[in-house]
Amino acid sequence: MQGYASLVGWLGGVAILFGLLSLLLQLFSGTPMLGADLWWILGNFVIGAVLLAVALVSSLDSLRERMRSDEARRAGKYGTSALLGTALGIVLLVMLAFLSSRYHSRWDWTEAGSHSLSSQTLQLLEGLERDVEVTALYSAITAPPARELLDRYSYVSDRFKVTFADPMAKPGLVRGLGISPERLEGGLIHITIGDESVEVAELSEEKLTNAILKLTRREQKKVYFLTGHNERPLEGEESDGKEGFAFAKNALENENYQVETLLLAAKGDVPEDADVVILAGATRPLYDTEHEALDRYLERGGALLVLLDPRARTDVYQALARWGVEVGDDVVVDRVQGLFGRPVSPLAAQYGDHPITRELRDATLFHVARSVRPKAGGQGEFAPIVLTSEASWGERDLDRFFSDGQAEFDGDDLAGPVSIAVAGVLKLGSGAQEGEGDSPDPEGGGDAESGQGPEARLVVVGDSDFASNQLIGEFRNRDLFVNAVNWLLGDVDAISIRPGQARASRMQLTSEQFLQIRYLSLFVLPQAIAILGVLSWWLRRRAPGR
Repeated sequence: MQGYASLVGWLGGVAILFGLLSLLLQLFSGTPMLGADLWWILGNFVIGAVLLAVALVSSLDSLRERMRSDEARRAGKYGTSALLGTALGIVLLVMLAFLSSRYHSRWDWTEAGSHSLSSQTLQLLEGLERDVEVTALYSAITAPPARELLDRYSYVSDRFKVTFADPMAKPGLVRGLGISPERLEGGLIHITIGDESVEVAELSEEKLTNAILKLTRREQKKVYFLTGHNERPLEGEESDGKEGFAFAKNALENENYQVETLLLAAKGDVPEDADVVILAGATRPLYDTEHEALDRYLERGGALLVLLDPRARTDVYQALARWGVEVGDDVVVDRVQGLFGRPVSPLAAQYGDHPITRELRDATLFHVARSVRPKAGGQGEFAPIVLTSEASWGERDLDRFFSDGQAEFDGDDLAGPVSIAVAGVLKLGSGAQEGEGDSPDPEGGGDAESGQGPEARLVVVGDSDFASNQLIGEFRNRDLFVNAVNWLLGDVDAISIRPGQARASRMQLTSEQFLQIRYLSLFVLPQAIAILGVLSWWLRRRAPGR
């Protein structure tokens, strides 16, 4: 009977220990205590107390005899020491849990930084001038993923204030925010800055950061895409295809830029509200009046992004050469750093020291690109910002290349590394002659005190495929495209590495399934292992010969 009493006592101790650990876990986890949690904790305490009482009563007589012996005194001394040590350990664990909830640091040791915020998000949070009030409307079951993401934001900035609320428990709060109940399926994040607010239904860093951007950027700048020369479609059914630019448009709108198309031949001039004009993949010549309109636009300090493809039958090359950009009549070939061994799809991983590419570390993917280089004697000064590897070259025998698909480096070709994109400033208008030859400042704008005319900005890329729907989401293509527009707009502080669009898929669980997994992993399995350990120890002690 005495042996069984020992077993019952140890099992009672395990129950009380896990009840205490469950209580500490709930207190310091930050999640609300559910009814099932309370029942589990109370059940462990009650069962543990009953088992200890049964063990004590069953071994009361033998306990009295042992208490009178020398062995009991030694056991009591060691037992007291063990009890004090256990109590001290529990106190230390409680103190560590308390301190960790108040003072903590984060480390992300994953190769891709899966648990870290992007550069764009960090810049945004560190530059907040007003408080961001975030109300996360999730049930206790669905809240953990949202809490994990929002905690990263609040950890960076004290101005990012988060409140979690169960919409079923607080219907008045939902009505006060003006949110219909059907929109709360799956949860919702309500963000308020001052008198303005926005809602985020899709839980991702990209959507959350874009929502804050729209509230913090008060001035909405305008970007025009030229049409009428067989450019990449921005609107309509074709815009959503592989060749379209719908995703590029969305990327700019996520930066709180207003995007519209511009038929320059009909308009006659670039609108006064145009902050950036983009010519994306034109294959037809511009009219003389359009060239004149672009010249006038740049002379008043405009900004132009030109994306050109090999053998594009356009006539912008002459204007680019006059401005200081040489566009090669070639195709960039890279047999070493081509995607999946395709030499005409180079992965460019060398970047110039320029605000557009300064934070880029990963490669940018291009497809059938041509070389673009600075040209001496132009009206501006340009610098390469994207280059291919040393094993690449600019293939100039295009007839052979496009007819037979053959490309071999020879003396007539352009040796690598090959520049695919350039950026620079133009000194036009009044004072242009005085300003020629001055080094441009890629970080800032024009120099009003020098008496020079307005300073125009220009970025030229020898490929439009990299920003198409098919490729803009690959590698750092989206960052290169949007960063170029940021710099052209003068938004140097907005240049960054943006959140990845790809998100890990989550397993869709019901509330019951979530609770089952939670209790099995956190409570049932660990306690079951401890009970089996006690049983195994007790059986070994009762085995013959021991």
